[in-house]
Amino acid sequence: MYFCTVLDLTMLLFILKRILYGFLLMLGVITLVFFLFTVLPSDPARMIMGQRTDIATEEAIRKEMGLDLPIGVQYLAYLNDLSPISWHKTKDKDSFFYLNPSNYHYISFLSFENSSIVLKKPFMRRSYQSKRQVIDILSEAFPKTALLAVVSIFFAIIVGITIGVLCAVFKGSWFDKIALFFSVLGMSVPSFFAAILFAWVFAFLLADVTGLSMFGSLYSVDNYGSGQFLDLRNLILPAITLGIRPLALVVELTKNSVLDVLSQDYIRTARAKGLPYRRILVKHTLKNALNPVVTAISGWLASLLAGAVFVEYIFDWKGMGVVIVDALDKYDFPVVMGALLYVSIILVIINIIVDITYGWLDPQVKFTS
Repeated sequence: MYFCTVLDLTMLLFILKRILYGFLLMLGVITLVFFLFTVLPSDPARMIMGQRTDIATEEAIRKEMGLDLPIGVQYLAYLNDLSPISWHKTKDKDSFFYLNPSNYHYISFLSFENSSIVLKKPFMRRSYQSKRQVIDILSEAFPKTALLAVVSIFFAIIVGITIGVLCAVFKGSWFDKIALFFSVLGMSVPSFFAAILFAWVFAFLLADVTGLSMFGSLYSVDNYGSGQFLDLRNLILPAITLGIRPLALVVELTKNSVLDVLSQDYIRTARAKGLPYRRILVKHTLKNALNPVVTAISGWLASLLAGAVFVEYIFDWKGMGVVIVDALDKYDFPVVMGALLYVSIILVIINIIVDITYGWLDPQVKFTS
């Protein structure tokens, strides 16, 4: 009973430590992104105005955006906008910290004479081009990217673990050699080249056989242009293309890890007791062999999202990739900054979950971390 209590307390401290590390990491990312895009040789006021070069209007826009404030105050204002719990002025409308209802959906829970502390949705500023809130733009695009990434990673995990286990069981066979060849090939091919190759082969040369299209988003317009319909066929090629590189990694890691576990003493003991080989493989080997696979997959998520930018753009999948490329092309920095922060937050959360899962799979991690 005492041991279980100590173990639960250790696990709780382990989780809290990972959350604190994640918070500090996000603070570092926010700081880096802010100062990186602040020091760029560009004038957001002129980007918003376009061809209209009116000095009075330009100064008004600079004041509205807080560009006339010292860089330190701009940084604090940016943190204040991003924070779900933030401080704002309620009466001074000329202040950059003014609680503008058009920018925030908030709940005030602590009010003072001229200011208030509120609970709100993070405000990532507005697009220079569309004037829409960045978080609204990203909230529309990210679910499509998330769907593509999740399908790709599940494809890589399920197929990769299956092939890796078979390669370990039939080590040295023709199946193992062919799988090794394609694993090396999959790791070597860049995502953008694989996307072009897959689109050309399966959606152009073999289009009559596969019925797949070279371009298309999650929703397609019907032949009469009267509405949209869900077309999951457009997900097949981007998901496979994006999942090839992590698939190759999972195959190699699973094979090596399974071979290492199969050589352990407790596995030989289980065999000596006469346990069925399939039961040994599934119950005693796989759980211990999956630790490095889980860790590697979490590290590959960042590369997966980076590769999604090229894959989405080539297949015209209307996700974060298309939004980022278009924003870079138009110098729409708030959208680019918001996209970087959006992806970073997701990756930090995923890494925290993976660390906790890793601690559950290997209890020794809680005592050594």
